[in-house]
Amino acid sequence: MARKKGSIVYKCSSCGYTQPGWLGRCPQCGEWNTLEECISDPNAAGAALKADGTAVKAKPVPMGRIDVQGEERISTGNTEFDRVLGGGATKRSAILIGGEPGIGKSTLLIQTAASFLARKNLGRILYVSGEESASQIKGRAVRLGLAVDAVEILCTLRLEDILDALDSLAPAAVIIDSIQTVYSVQAGIVPGTVNQLKYCANELISWVKERDSVLFMTAHVTKDGMIAGPKSLEHMVDTVISFERNTEDEVRFLRAMKNRFGSIDELGIFQMEQDGLKAVEDPSTLFLTRRKGGTPAGIACVPVFEGSRVFVVEVQALTIPAKAAVNRVYSDRVDSARVSRVAAVLEKRAGIKFSDQDIYINVAGGVRLTESAIDAAVAAALYSARTDIPLPEETVVVGEISLAGEIRPVTKLKQRIKTAKELGFSRVIAPEKTAGVTDVSDIKSLVKALFAK
Repeated sequence: MARKKGSIVYKCSSCGYTQPGWLGRCPQCGEWNTLEECISDPNAAGAALKADGTAVKAKPVPMGRIDVQGEERISTGNTEFDRVLGGGATKRSAILIGGEPGIGKSTLLIQTAASFLARKNLGRILYVSGEESASQIKGRAVRLGLAVDAVEILCTLRLEDILDALDSLAPAAVIIDSIQTVYSVQAGIVPGTVNQLKYCANELISWVKERDSVLFMTAHVTKDGMIAGPKSLEHMVDTVISFERNTEDEVRFLRAMKNRFGSIDELGIFQMEQDGLKAVEDPSTLFLTRRKGGTPAGIACVPVFEGSRVFVVEVQALTIPAKAAVNRVYSDRVDSARVSRVAAVLEKRAGIKFSDQDIYINVAGGVRLTESAIDAAVAAALYSARTDIPLPEETVVVGEISLAGEIRPVTKLKQRIKTAKELGFSRVIAPEKTAGVTDVSDIKSLVKALFAK
């Protein structure tokens, strides 16, 4: 059934306000020159239509009459990707993947498409690109050695073309690369505006929610690493994934920022190789530096939890006299506010001065650390860097530090100890009286346990 022809309206690209005539200034948000000519379609939301062409109205249903259905998942063929998704891609879900240009989003998704094709009974796969030509996509697949001849390729910017292809093919998986390039005449003719992103994403998500399909969308990011566009776009999808890069080598990190069907604590680790992204199956030593000599000052190791796995990570600190009247903290892998707080507690409770020092903090391997269990390791690394006294060999430090200088216990300490022992660490410094652990209760006892002769 064809949709009814719409009428011309003018819509604000900033706030979405609509009116029948053009104005220089939007009456709702006050922005100038933002009203754009659009086609108003009462059926544009993708609602089901009756025989007379009118939309079918949704009606409430008692909760007791609803059958609970289990989450049906599809494996992406990549163990690390499946881990971050919570065990695979859930049918009738929308997944948004953000990352800087060239990090490997398209590579990951074309590999996923090839993996889906390997399941003969899964169905068709549609790959929509608004940034590359069909020959470029095929060339990448050939370089990676992927069998993707049966993948349906659609190179277009128009949402209407995409919806027509979806209706005709009914694919089991849809890949949109990227959502910022898609536009619809219903929301103007300029791709990438707030209106376009919200409207086009809503249309695609609505189509997937009504069918046993999975939607993958890539997104551009700002220079701060956040997904570009309206925050409401992240609320509309089921899963938001951040693709991060280690600037030192070809390691990639995949982390869920939102996941309605799994944990957001899991970390996926990949190695970029000539034949594509490869899952790092055993990352236990990825974040440790193997040295022939002794460990230098300013280095502390800490066992951290990332989802269901424990990694031992090396925290590196350096302190030098401040170049200006005010000291600064340089830290991009650990929150600089956390580093400043730990340094202040050390200065107050341990009597070592940091207020005249510039502080540099790094994490080996480039992983970003957020849990509070790293506080004691950051404190140990800072004290070691300031005094130029290295920590004892084969020692890990774990614990949360309060403003009073107390070291608080952390969760799942037994698993952390087990992993540290398996990696050859013979001594664990932690705020708990457990076998194989040197118990510390505050900053002073931590310094004494690590640096007392």
